[in-house]
Amino acid sequence: MCENQVNFVPPTSPVTNHVVLRFINANSHPREPMGSLSGCSYSYMVVFQYGSIVMFNIVDREVTRYLKIIERHASGLLPQMTKDEYEVREKPNLRMLMQGGLDFIMLQRLNIDGIRTIGSVLGQSVALNYYVCQVDGVVAEFTESIRGVEKFITFIRRKKKLYQLVGKANSNLADVRKLGLFERSEIAWKEDVKNSQMWEYLQDKFELTQRFAAKYRLHSN
Repeated sequence: MCENQVNFVPPTSPVTNHVVLRFINANSHPREPMGSLSGCSYSYMVVFQYGSIVMFNIVDREVTRYLKIIERHASGLLPQMTKDEYEVREKPNLRMLMQGGLDFIMLQRLNIDGIRTIGSVLGQSVALNYYVCQVDGVVAEFTESIRGVEKFITFIRRKKKLYQLVGKANSNLADVRKLGLFERSEIAWKEDVKNSQMWEYLQDKFELTQRFAAKYRLHSN
């Protein structure tokens, strides 16, 4: 990403699973939704090594252009991409550290630490959508394979298929662990009450722990 070196935001930790890119938003306009963050006309992308990309202050018509920057450096692309939206609002006179709503979170000010913290949870959530779909697919194949095993030859064939499915499921779970999908944001580990509370709130909001329980579906079916 040498050509995007100027956009690179230095990490806060020597060990991290993401990079933050900052771009001058030349097309920003005061009346546009999702206006300038913290009074600055910047757009941000948080890019995670497990494949998720979280964008801040980027309007829909610009998403494809920013994605092409990542595509040039990605090792591969999934056949289907999933997308989700979550609103971050700034309210300087907010009396509490943060305030959550149905589809938004409100902060006094969104700084780079907040972008990293929010981005880490949203990135995990999107990645989980992919892995849960993978597990659901394995379970569906598994269920189909154990039906009608009356004949010995059919059983042998299906037994081999079952081994393949179990291997695929274990591979998906290994990917989740290897990629550090559930590592706590390094910002949240700091002695920063606001970011720690925000991380915990969003983890609960997006039900990440409950959704990760999908890894047990194969064993319970």
